[in-house]
Amino acid sequence: MQPRPEAAPAKVNLYLRVTGRRADGYHMLDSLAVFAAAGDVIEAMPADALSLSVTGPEAGALADEPDNLVLRAARALADHAGLRAGAALTLQKNLPVASGIGGGSADAAAALRALNVLWGTALDTAALRGIAARLGADVPVCVESRATRMQGIGEILSAVLPLPRFGLLLVNPRIALPTPAVFKARRGDFSPPAELPDRIADAAALADWLRPLGNDLQTAAIGLCPAVAEVIAAIAAQPGCLLARMSGSGATCFGIFPDESAAESAARALPPAWWRQGGGLAAPTAPATP
Repeated sequence: MQPRPEAAPAKVNLYLRVTGRRADGYHMLDSLAVFAAAGDVIEAMPADALSLSVTGPEAGALADEPDNLVLRAARALADHAGLRAGAALTLQKNLPVASGIGGGSADAAAALRALNVLWGTALDTAALRGIAARLGADVPVCVESRATRMQGIGEILSAVLPLPRFGLLLVNPRIALPTPAVFKARRGDFSPPAELPDRIADAAALADWLRPLGNDLQTAAIGLCPAVAEVIAAIAAQPGCLLARMSGSGATCFGIFPDESAAESAARALPPAWWRQGGGLAAPTAPATP
């Protein structure tokens, strides 16, 4: 049996507003998430026991991780379905770790989809999102990997208007930036939720709408990791760049371009010491059934 590759696309927060803080300490957010063509890949094969091997150019960053989120996702699905099933999982790690583009969350969601097929559990999107919510705030939105508005602590998901086609450049200075540290360093008032337009005509209009919305964690991230500002400036200087900013809690930054080829050209022009990927958006990853 050949494994069915399951894409785990990078999650990019086009804007991110911190709208409040709950009594339990969790921050509430408002964000528009999209998914890049760049991403990791999960494969699942039948096996008596549950195991995970990690390959790919960014595998080394996970070498000392005792319990990968992918394995926790697999156990959560088995528990939900009442199964004592095994699987040999392989994670091809292409995305940098702790980089603000939801790599671990996307991997967990991809594992849920892959094992949903392998184990014949045939769960729908809502059921998989319910399991995903127990794994982390960013995991539910990664189940389908389509443009989605995220609110609350990430658990309130709503569809958005169709976005125009645009090029997307992702750049990371290869500096891990832990999310809790960035939230702790954030200063200032909370922001109101964004108002979404009824229509966005093209990539330039998308950038114009996003520009004032910002990322409420960017200043704090730059304070902890000044290289973030350097990366944003380098992206903004590329021909055709319509908007440059940080994604999530960093340190990965992104640029919006008129088309995929412009984003790819920009990636080639940036320092090879940085991790960079240019292209477009991923196709949605709707759960499949056996």
